[in-house]
This record gives sequence, C-alpha cells and structure tokens, in this order.
Amino acid sequence: MARYKGPVCRLCRREETKLFLKGDRCYSEKCAFERRAYAPGQHGNARRRKRSDYGEQLREKQKVRRIYGILEKQFRNYYARASRMKGVTGENLLQLLERRLDNVVYRLGLACNRSEARQLTLHRHVLVNGKRVNIPSFLVKPGDEIEIREKSRSIARIADSLAGVDRRGVVQWLELDKDNFRGKVAAMPSREDISIQIREQLIVELYSK
Repeated sequence: MARYKGPVCRLCRREETKLFLKGDRCYSEKCAFERRAYAPGQHGNARRRKRSDYGEQLREKQKVRRIYGILEKQFRNYYARASRMKGVTGENLLQLLERRLDNVVYRLGLACNRSEARQLTLHRHVLVNGKRVNIPSFLVKPGDEIEIREKSRSIARIADSLAGVDRRGVVQWLELDKDNFRGKVAAMPSREDISIQIREQLIVELYSK
C-alpha cells in the first residue's frame, strides 16, 4: 500500500500543530515545528486566508490520519465501524484508533513513535498474550498483555525509547512493566486519555455529508 515516505516534520507544519511523528526530536529544540511554525513551501509564511467549514473539517481529518498513520480507505472503515457502535461516533472513532496495536506499543513507550512501533510489529518483535502478532491494526482489549519478545529486547532503539518513557508518560488505561519490556491493557481508552487537541466532531460532520 502507498504510504507517505517524505519528511514528516513538514506534516506538523502543514497541520499547524505538533503531531509527535519523530519521537524524542519532537521534545527537543531541534523540533522543526518549534523553529518554523508555519506551513511548508515557498509561500508557507505568507498570511493565510480563513478556511471554509469544509476546509476545517478536511484538515482535522487529515491531522488525525497523519497522527495514527492511517490510509484514507482504512480511516473510512474505522469511521463506518464507529458509527455502528453505541455511544458518540467521534469518541468511538478515537477509541478504535487508540486500540490499534502499533499505537499501544508506542503509548507504552516500547517505541519512540508510531512509525517505529508499526515496524516493530511488522517484524514480529511484539507478542500479545504470549503469541506473535504482526498486524499493526490489531485491536487490543482490556486484559491483553503486550510485550517485546525475549530475543528482541537487546535492540538498542527499544531500550532508548523506554529510557525516555518517564518524560513522555504512559496513559492511564495502560500499565507498563519497564523492567520486563511488558505492558497490559487495564481498561478501554477514554476521550480524556488523548492529549493532542482533536476536534473529532468536525470529522463526523465531514463524513456525514
């Protein structure tokens, strides 16, 4: 499947917010968004026109897609599933995205960013309840245990990521056992667990047209 392979810092600048796509770099003074908090391109620093309602909805959808590394078709499928679930559609959508295995690996601090977590999963370094799972979109549920397989625990990038987990923090619905490269899903993720500012209602309005 086609995925964006270009510089990811320009995505943060395009969406006018930090998407935390480069791990530790996003927390340092080297963060490109901190140095150039305007859209990329020749005219990125020019005065921008006010967006239409559709433009605001589209940008919000693109922002969430880029945060979680989801393709358009996948994202539409998540929305369709969220709309069939009980409760608020927008919150259901974010809950589904948070429950993705690659996101959980990142949220536990076993990877510096979601792209790295996706790669760890695809390369069979991750176990769910003792079994290898190499599907990044696998949805975890309360009680599931996620860990790095024993032979992979010597990978330097995993150790580096865990070393910085105290700075990033671990969300309340997950429990981390740093010494054993293991975590557990303690509960379903709630809306309050998502720290990045997301206006999910705009996405619902976009797809409801």
